[in-house]
Amino acid sequence: MRYKRHGFVCTNLSSCAKHEPEKVLNHFKSRLKELGLQKDIRVNKSGCLDGCAYSPTTVIYPEGIWYRLLTEEDAERVLQEHLIGGKPVEDLMIRELNVGYPFKTQSEPAAR
Repeated sequence: MRYKRHGFVCTNLSSCAKHEPEKVLNHFKSRLKELGLQKDIRVNKSGCLDGCAYSPTTVIYPEGIWYRLLTEEDAERVLQEHLIGGKPVEDLMIRELNVGYPFKTQSEPAAR
């Protein structure tokens, strides 16, 4: 089965685990089921994603966008805006791991 988007939440027992990433993972899973989207979007736990300096890390494919999600509210924003809406959530992204992403600068006007 191919998913439109696929997320991986690091639940490794090192640096990410101290932030309780299972809460973020469980939020994604329960909301996707609640919304009936588990055939189009999947979020799995993963081992180390090698982003320990920015933990906890979550990566969303096919875009390859890296996030630092600390709360269920953060997960809900990524669910609604990126996984469903297709628009990455810049203020939750890990800039150093999203090198090719064209971040907006403070001087750019907001889109209307």
